[in-house]
Amino acid sequence: MESVTHTHDHNHPHPNYHPPNNKGAGSFDILYPLRQLVDRIRVKNSRFAHFICQVIPCCCPFERDIKLFGRTYHIPSLCKLNPLYDDFVGLRFRALSYLADECGEDITKYIC
Repeated sequence: MESVTHTHDHNHPHPNYHPPNNKGAGSFDILYPLRQLVDRIRVKNSRFAHFICQVIPCCCPFERDIKLFGRTYHIPSLCKLNPLYDDFVGLRFRALSYLADECGEDITKYIC
């Protein structure tokens, strides 16, 4: 398995990177402190990484199809309504990366 080396500083992201929740310069984000808190969580041991992968689902648990009166209705994913959704997905990705790259573990059980 080929390993990818990241050379960017987490405090100074790539100049072309624009997070999905970026509202533009000068706008106020009341959740910014929480976003920073989640972003600063470092995965440094496998036990913590497994915990994160078990707690944060790989796909939205609310998306499903419901049959009612002979018709099928699709309930779309509601996770995007969570304002910290992208931050938690990033944390889960960091945990998966740690398990695969640093620990050499098979992470297929955590992939949907």
